[in-house]
Amino acid sequence: MPRKPRVKYSGAIYHLMSRANGKREHFETVVDRHDFSKTLAEACEKTGFEIHAYCLMRNPFHLVVETPNGNLVAGMRWLFSAYTLRFNPRHKRFG
Repeated sequence: MPRKPRVKYSGAIYHLMSRANGKREHFETVVDRHDFSKTLAEACEKTGFEIHAYCLMRNPFHLVVETPNGNLVAGMRWLFSAYTLRFNPRHKRFG
């Protein structure tokens, strides 16, 4: 059964979690973790996100994010796209 649609509004706080495909790791090296943290900070500057907590594990990561502008989808799209565009060339991957 699919989850219910996420309610989006200014000032909402969300617990977000992401797992990598095929039991791969989001962060294969220390450089990957550092780059993700840097990219997350850039996303916060661009979107106004406020990060209350985060946990970067090998496969999943968790974020507790507040969205003062109600722009969760746009901000997460930018975060994942930017990180992927940096990760893939470093590890000689495509897609």
